[in-house]
Amino acid sequence: MGTDHTRPAPSASPGVRRILVAAVVPLFVTTVIAAVVLWPRQDREPADGPALSRYQGTVTRVVTEPCPPTPETPEGGPGRSAGPCGTVTVAAEQGPDAGRQVETPVPSGPGAPRVEVGDKVILVELTDPADPAVKTYNIAEHQRGTPLVWLAALFAVAIVAFGRWRGLAALGGLVASFAILLGFVLPGIDAGQPPLLVAIVGAALIMFVVLYLTHGITAETSVAVLGTLGSLVLTGVLGTLATAATHLTGFGSEEATTLSMLQGDVDLHGLLLAGIVIGSLGVLDDVTVTQAATVTELAHANPGLSRRHLYRAATRVGRAHIASTVNTIVLAYAGASLPLLLLLVADSRPVSQILTSEFMAQEIVRSAVATLGLIAAVPLTTALAAVVRTAGNAARVQDREQEPASHGPHGVAVAAEGPGNDALAALGAGDTESAGGQIEGVRARWRHDLDQPWDAEW
Repeated sequence: MGTDHTRPAPSASPGVRRILVAAVVPLFVTTVIAAVVLWPRQDREPADGPALSRYQGTVTRVVTEPCPPTPETPEGGPGRSAGPCGTVTVAAEQGPDAGRQVETPVPSGPGAPRVEVGDKVILVELTDPADPAVKTYNIAEHQRGTPLVWLAALFAVAIVAFGRWRGLAALGGLVASFAILLGFVLPGIDAGQPPLLVAIVGAALIMFVVLYLTHGITAETSVAVLGTLGSLVLTGVLGTLATAATHLTGFGSEEATTLSMLQGDVDLHGLLLAGIVIGSLGVLDDVTVTQAATVTELAHANPGLSRRHLYRAATRVGRAHIASTVNTIVLAYAGASLPLLLLLVADSRPVSQILTSEFMAQEIVRSAVATLGLIAAVPLTTALAAVVRTAGNAARVQDREQEPASHGPHGVAVAAEGPGNDALAALGAGDTESAGGQIEGVRARWRHDLDQPWDAEW
């Protein structure tokens, strides 16, 4: 069964399109103005402390040896070794010692990289405070640039190969999303702007660019934009109320604590809310686009469906989508926090105290608020799409009713165009042979249409 990618989307009536333009354009202009107002005007002063110089190098030799005995523990037992001992010779490729062989101690301690001859590594240059002229090197980590580039290339090729032009547009939307995050959202928060406001404006910018770039400038996309924007605002409001009710401070993670030490004036509570809004955007636009497309296809398959029946049918699809997406959200948050969750499992406190701790409460609020915003997106987007589609159908029916009818010689009234009407015209003229041919053509077209999948255009 073939897939037809050329069938155009059913268009909305001119009146409906004008209403959508009147709703979307002011929101877009407001978003752009807000982004200009919130745009960071100056860079934040760098954090205090010396910046470590990092250079690339290649391991040429590894020599390990037994570690010297460590001091006894307070209990009187033997001390534990911090890891392997020895030296690693690295051919420096950058920095003042580029082209030379430098020696570093074998990396040791929790999370230390394991190195072998031929490994590409990152060297950190250290200076002796007592004698700045004396410089030493330590291995910080492996170089990961090359495998990441290959993985990104495979990712891009797979998307374009499967999605073709839609896949290419999706890649463009992904690039635009990161450009907005790195160019506006993060610098705006770093410059001291309200994190929640910056996140909502940034998410709105991402939404406008990605949805219209990926799905085209259509009535269905505009409905998805309105549904996504409404759900984003609701998510921000619910997040504000939930974090206030649970007295969350934003210090529920080690990263937040480190950030507060480096930049003490960052609003960590607002940063928590911003993370909830940005994190829910990706799932929201998936749901809103799906609901708008579902309503469009149902209306196209049965133009006689009323607004109420169209809404009910599309909502049933939305319920099935939500049932699977809710689990996706919870597992995504759990997977990102798996080490800390494992640490909490080993905690000796009662379960009730663990669940109400700052970290766990923060993750519960994230999941619950994102899910509530997602659930609200289904009826909101479905209702908007049903109104738009039924209004368009009503306008087209009215236009057809106003078209002048043509009459055959025997007074049979027929419409002006269409293969079925051509058959009626021939029948009215008494040309049964021609009418039979026209009817057979209609049957052939119906058989061809039935061979097409219902979601061909998407």
